[in-house]
Amino acid sequence: MKILSFFNVVPAAIAAAIAAILAGCSSSPPSQQGATPTPAALSRIERAETTSDATSTARTVDAYKRDIALRISEVNSTKVYLGQPQALLRAVIVVKFSVDGSGKLLRSDIVRTNHDGATEATALGSLRNTAPFPKPASHLLRNGKLEMSETWLFNNDGRFQIRSVAQAQMSQ
Repeated sequence: MKILSFFNVVPAAIAAAIAAILAGCSSSPPSQQGATPTPAALSRIERAETTSDATSTARTVDAYKRDIALRISEVNSTKVYLGQPQALLRAVIVVKFSVDGSGKLLRSDIVRTNHDGATEATALGSLRNTAPFPKPASHLLRNGKLEMSETWLFNNDGRFQIRSVAQAQMSQ
């Protein structure tokens, strides 16, 4: 009897799994996935650690870039995509920028783009809106500034993740 009931349950379980998968495929178009973050979702955005005088605790350039990426994500949370970025991105924007010893944004230039003006403006705007940044550790500075590049990954809906803290892209 147990074997017969097992075989009666398995087809139902498979049908339920297929229905769930199909429902997930049609749940919402990419432009609505990961909609405006809720307060609970925003609380998942990690914060950069700083000392009492707002100096980053990062000891390397890569760690400092991560601190900046976290800060950009926090300040621009309504423009940040929470979850995995889609497989085929709308745009990948690389910005080269420099900050001084106080964390002030000195310069920013787009060095890679697909010429999508809206995403370029969002990338540059999110960088400017976030400044000033945590102060970089003095040993990271060269001639009084720190130069680096960062990548913005845009979904079709215009929201982004910063590569230094982004989740892996979807495979399909």
